[in-house]
Amino acid sequence: MAARIDHAVVAGTFSLDGQTFDVDNNVWVIGDDQEVIVIDAPHDADAILALVGERRVTAIVCTHAHDDHVRVAPELRERTGAPILLHPDDAPLWKLTHGDEVRWDDDLADGQEMQIAGATVRVIHTPGHAPGAVCLYVPALGALFSGDTLFNGGPGATGRSFSDRPTIEKSIREALFALPDDTVVHTGHGDDTTIGRERAAAESGAWA
Repeated sequence: MAARIDHAVVAGTFSLDGQTFDVDNNVWVIGDDQEVIVIDAPHDADAILALVGERRVTAIVCTHAHDDHVRVAPELRERTGAPILLHPDDAPLWKLTHGDEVRWDDDLADGQEMQIAGATVRVIHTPGHAPGAVCLYVPALGALFSGDTLFNGGPGATGRSFSDRPTIEKSIREALFALPDDTVVHTGHGDDTTIGRERAAAESGAWA
């Protein structure tokens, strides 16, 4: 059976630099009726597992280590047996949530590929919102899972610790804008967009 995308929205908080905000996070699951990859683990393990259903989770892939994307990753690992995957450059952010005692299982690397339900998932390292931020590109689905790197309307936020606006713009322009215009961008928060729409906005100066 061909791979498909399932989606849910979960509510919780995001905390960094001494401030806390209410946020809604997208949870994305890629797979078929037998096995799936879960992208990010925000807020509520029960809600994520309800989306997964009876399927086997082969990996919990974290787009970055802000607390609203990794808070329940260890619980999800315990309940599914699936490894947590994270880019090692995000170790300082991971430690802010989970300390030194709890660690992820395997490192993500730029260009790494994994397979799920016959589809290839390619890791693209896109620092800027966070040092170890990654996006996941699935050519067979015409889909990019952008975490908080690229949103409907422009780049992710860079006003807090461990972030940098020139770096995120470089990541987007060099790595993500190389993808086909009709690639659907499934974001960490909010609505979908496309690579073509965001490239046009960037070129028109709408990002300024």
